[in-house]
Amino acid sequence: MMHSLPEDYRALVFGASGAMGQAFVQALNSDPRCAKVCGVSRQSLPGFDLLDESSIATCAQALAAQGPFHLVLDATGALTLNGRGPEKRLDELDAPHLLNAFHLNAVGPSLLLKHFAPLLASGQRVIWGKLSARVGSIEDNRKGGWYGYRSAKAALNMLLQTASIEIARRRPLVVVAALQPGTVQSALSQPFVGQDALHPDESAQRLLATLDGLQPTGRAQFVDHQGQSIPW
Repeated sequence: MMHSLPEDYRALVFGASGAMGQAFVQALNSDPRCAKVCGVSRQSLPGFDLLDESSIATCAQALAAQGPFHLVLDATGALTLNGRGPEKRLDELDAPHLLNAFHLNAVGPSLLLKHFAPLLASGQRVIWGKLSARVGSIEDNRKGGWYGYRSAKAALNMLLQTASIEIARRRPLVVVAALQPGTVQSALSQPFVGQDALHPDESAQRLLATLDGLQPTGRAQFVDHQGQSIPW
């Protein structure tokens, strides 16, 4: 249960059709303190497209009456784009693939912030959690490779950090977090993980517990599913 949020809190989950999104929705539906969970995906809301800002704005208008929201979880993102996985070497880079990675993994999520942050509750504790990736840490990059995905997640982290400072001016009780879910069994990671990957339900429960324990700092926090801080 999300003990730190108000009784009868309202939650919103983007990417609700994916492995982690479904796990978040299921976990929140089982929390008796949660009054409402809205799951958003292209399947649940025809016309919604993370690459189309007008569709994001339309989605925000459609869901405004179901708010205000106390918890927003953004589980969108992709590692493989148009059938192509992450680049392993510098000579594999090309502009369209890089731009697609940035658009889906950084630009789209930032536009969700733009249109949905105003729907967060005021004067109460609120949480915005976005799935990021440890490979987006510039300081922690020890292996190289995965150019587009790494760079897009690093850009995402900067966008979250910048937005958190602005949001906290009006909502000082806000917690904004970039989340590392661990290596999870999902369609996104299936070609790259072994049998020891976390089940999405376990990762979701750990991340919710981590978010529940974070304190407002006026800045975004980068944490993993075990509650440990990750260097930006």
